Amino acid sequence: MSGAGGFRSIAIVGLGLLGGSIGLAVREYLPGVRTTGFDLSPAHRARAAERGLVDRVCDDAADAVREADCVIFCVPPGAMGESALAVADAVRADAVVSDVGSCKVSVAKALSDALPGRHVIPAHPVAGTENSGPDAGFASLFQGRWCIVTPPADVDAAKLAALTSFWEAIGAKVELMDAAHHDRVLAVTSHLPHLIAYTIVGTASDLEEVTQSEVIKYSAGGFRDFTRIAASDPTMWRDVFLSNREAVLEMLQRFSEDLTALQKAIRVGDGATLFDHFTRTRAIRRSIIEMGQDDARPDFGRKH
Repeated sequence: MSGAGGFRSIAIVGLGLLGGSIGLAVREYLPGVRTTGFDLSPAHRARAAERGLVDRVCDDAADAVREADCVIFCVPPGAMGESALAVADAVRADAVVSDVGSCKVSVAKALSDALPGRHVIPAHPVAGTENSGPDAGFASLFQGRWCIVTPPADVDAAKLAALTSFWEAIGAKVELMDAAHHDRVLAVTSHLPHLIAYTIVGTASDLEEVTQSEVIKYSAGGFRDFTRIAASDPTMWRDVFLSNREAVLEMLQRFSEDLTALQKAIRVGDGATLFDHFTRTRAIRRSIIEMGQDDARPDFGRKH
């Protein structure tokens, strides 16, 4: 029995939050599809087996991908090329090769260089939490979330349809996008916010001695939410910023210019500029809620 798109066997390389969630989602929503998995960490492999993240956890990456008709790399962007090279001789010629990285131009090149002639179709499920590792995954992670697929110009239409159907089957909404455009969009919506969060939390940490621990003790909602973002996997985000360097630097420059304008408005007492800016950004927040991308309830619907 095959799942959506015709995949019968899916190999997952990297059994952390996203890889584990894919495995659990396949078990939940595509019970006829067989899954194999591999992770470089022996401890992660053991825990993945205990949780049943995939049907079979392999101690060798090549063994995990050998019979799969879809191979999904769920490793940090900087490790994509090395991970793909490790299984280059084992990946089937007709298999779809994809990933979950949030940088697409660099990842597409890394996978294509390591696996020439294969059907490489990069993808990015825009879903996740601040947690990582094999205990972080859950089957419903992709429900109602976007998965951006960035196919090459010469993509096999049937292979693209198969990958699209797979993501839809486990709950995602699929959008096709040019890889370079994806990297610019995500630099604004994801990468820059993470960079800002890491900076603000780092600054607060530096000020702890000055404020006698009051920064942490009296953390309001805004700072608390920055700490959630800044708790994300440091290896992955290091690789994201280096892999998407040009787009991140471009958006960081734009942000710096806007921040300078607000700084000037505060310094000269220009309340009209501040009010207009805050009104415009408030409307963006409302649009996000209207599109179903967040919870409109007080305090983001958190339970207390």
